[in-house]
Amino acid sequence: MIAMMRKNRDKHRVAVVVLPGAPLFELAVPCEVFGTPRPDLIDPPYELVLCASGPEVSVGAGFHVPQTATLDDLVEADTVVVPACADVTQTPPADVVEALRRAHGRGARVVGLCSGAFALAEAGLLDGQRATTHWMYADLLARRYPQVTVDPAVLYTAAGTVFTSAGTAAAIDLCLELVRRDRGAAVVNELARRLVVPPHRTADQAQFVPVPVPQESAHSTAGLGPLVEWARAHLHEHLTLARLAEHARVSPRTLMRRFEREYALTPSRWLQIERVRRAQHLLESTGLSIDQVADRSGFGTATSLRQAFTRHLHTSPHAYREVFHLEHD
Repeated sequence: MIAMMRKNRDKHRVAVVVLPGAPLFELAVPCEVFGTPRPDLIDPPYELVLCASGPEVSVGAGFHVPQTATLDDLVEADTVVVPACADVTQTPPADVVEALRRAHGRGARVVGLCSGAFALAEAGLLDGQRATTHWMYADLLARRYPQVTVDPAVLYTAAGTVFTSAGTAAAIDLCLELVRRDRGAAVVNELARRLVVPPHRTADQAQFVPVPVPQESAHSTAGLGPLVEWARAHLHEHLTLARLAEHARVSPRTLMRRFEREYALTPSRWLQIERVRRAQHLLESTGLSIDQVADRSGFGTATSLRQAFTRHLHTSPHAYREVFHLEHD
């Protein structure tokens, strides 16, 4: 089978790397997009091969994937896709990393889906480039590979012939973007319609990264604990540094130092994070208007609320509600 496929070079060959324990969804996405024959839509079709180090690989949920090509075939592919890996704390296999370097060196398009970005980074393909991954792994990727500019807020990135996507469903968005580049907008729109997904989500659309909860130190209960609980109950009010300091019975300068020590944040930054979290809760769980949400979360105006959501969540309050709102009787 492999020898026969080597003879057919009229088709665009997509090599999918099969890693042990790989999550099924990210592995299935490129197989569905590039491997399902659709002669009435994509002609000539893509040629999909599954590349691995051995004849069969065990992946997520106990499935076994037969090898249809080797890592040497990966090097000769037009597009190489690395789905998510099973464990981001483990170094990607050395033979896969070397094959990625060789494929990129000969001009292949190399794609990392979700935590597949770690394999691309290990191969040095993301050095000096902007890349993304699932928001849960973004900090680890940035720490392990400081030469990579990690953007945890976007759906996918493109840097020359190297592409990365955010987690899970963003793999579909990136694969559709590759089809759009290969076959045009009309083809990808129809393909998306058949897959029952939006035809094109832009790369910079938000991953809906949750605003982090400020971590309290061991000193918080005896220190700022009572103040922050009071502030959370009064987020809808005009809370200045002077008012916070007055309630805590310390000077503004002392309060600044305590927030820095206990939260690694300024009081104003802490307030904005808390207000964004309050607004998220109200958008998810109530039918309040955007103006009402802005008022009750302490932003005052819908404009200020939108600016904060753009800064922290890379989306708008309206778009956030459309995704996360819970219906109530």
